[in-house]
Amino acid sequence: MDNRYSFVGGDSGAWRVTEIKAIIGDGLATVDRVNVVNQAVAEAPPNSRWVLQSFTSNVRYAKRAEITQLRAVQPSLNRAEAAIAVLIPIKKNAQWWAMAQDERRAIFEEQSHHTAMGLEYLPQVARQLHHCRDLAEPFDFLTWFEFAPEHTQAFDDLLRRLRDSPEWDYVEREVEVRLEREPSLV
Repeated sequence: MDNRYSFVGGDSGAWRVTEIKAIIGDGLATVDRVNVVNQAVAEAPPNSRWVLQSFTSNVRYAKRAEITQLRAVQPSLNRAEAAIAVLIPIKKNAQWWAMAQDERRAIFEEQSHHTAMGLEYLPQVARQLHHCRDLAEPFDFLTWFEFAPEHTQAFDDLLRRLRDSPEWDYVEREVEVRLEREPSLV
């Protein structure tokens, strides 16, 4: 399977948009639906307003023990009960990227406890990190979350805690796209 993904915002796709909110900086154009395509899209399809290109890759800031712990409880995506998704495109500032990887790791994990915090919400909230920075996209990361409707409050708590962490001091653009999968498409 290809590790390239395209998130296409327009008037078609399995996910119906319930809200698009600019958290920091500019938002995204309003669309009715998002289609998640497991390939690079060369040009924007007809009736689309935006395409966010990304790829999945190795885990970059976690240690072996953390990766093992995450994989033991991380559920797969596209579970039938996970009818809610949230796409969060993020761009970090130049100060973040000027740091060495061990300095970013210290903020990400030792100060912000990103992995440990995420583990508290597994397996209820599944997630997949997509990288964009190397593709010269407008965002550095796209984080895709999926969960059952009854876990919405848990997801909102996780998001609040992440945004309150020292890591978020380096975010210069963030958009929150809330989605629902149509029951007939589950």
